[in-house]
Amino acid sequence: MKYVLTLIGNKATPLSSAHVDAARSALPSPGTAGWLAAHLACDIPFDGEPAAAEAAARSALKGAKIDLSAQAVEGRRKRLLIADMDSTIIEQECIDELAAECGIKPQISEITERAMRGEIEFEPALRERVGLLKGLPLEALEKVYRERITLTPGARALVATMRNDGHACALVSGGFTFFTERVAHAVGFNTNQANRLIFVGGKLTGGIAEPILGREAKLEALVRLRDELGLKPEETLAVGDGANDLAMIGEAGLGVAFHAKPVVAEAAHARIDHGDLTALLYMQGYRQEEIGG
Repeated sequence: MKYVLTLIGNKATPLSSAHVDAARSALPSPGTAGWLAAHLACDIPFDGEPAAAEAAARSALKGAKIDLSAQAVEGRRKRLLIADMDSTIIEQECIDELAAECGIKPQISEITERAMRGEIEFEPALRERVGLLKGLPLEALEKVYRERITLTPGARALVATMRNDGHACALVSGGFTFFTERVAHAVGFNTNQANRLIFVGGKLTGGIAEPILGREAKLEALVRLRDELGLKPEETLAVGDGANDLAMIGEAGLGVAFHAKPVVAEAAHARIDHGDLTALLYMQGYRQEEIGG
């Protein structure tokens, strides 16, 4: 069959045979369901129009906290992963955690939230927030990374599995190289890019090196790496949660909104609202025994 619907459960809502049967009954010409991981992920092949099939399956599941994605079987496994960092590969927004060290987290997090929802432009919002951090010492950044930053469940498994399969993984962020370099090393990404904070005498000046890397820089990174690797557009996967991820998500062969803001979830090819980052592997048809990390 030409298409497959993947159902993905999570710790709070294990995937059951009842979920699978309900989704399968909503599909046009469904094939035999195949489990990728017990209680976690299952594929249902079908013929028909993917968007309509996915909508019908969502309706049949009656609001169950199960993620699902319909896509073509051919070319399902991707050869390049481009991932956002904040609130995607890690569970925090780094700039908000830096603001907490200054005692101004509510002020900065409100700006962050508006920027991620696409209500204000990313670049001026970033300049404004960094300016409020003036005087913060390098030791505070080190403390934030050590004590406040945690990896999103499934991050290491996602990258390790794709790299074990010979595929490239890049971390692209509108945040800061201080964090992307450390996170990329911890998770196993091939490369990373982000904005550079300016320090003088071991303290933040409140400035940021130009040009600021935001939405277009993420898109350019995807296109550049795709071309360097000689890949087709459909061989790429991008994942993010905020408005500055929209361009790369739209350009990728599979663009995934991960626990994302509404504007991103509505625009992405696929969305993960409940599961962890291993969901991106199940979307590609990986079985549990193939997952590393």
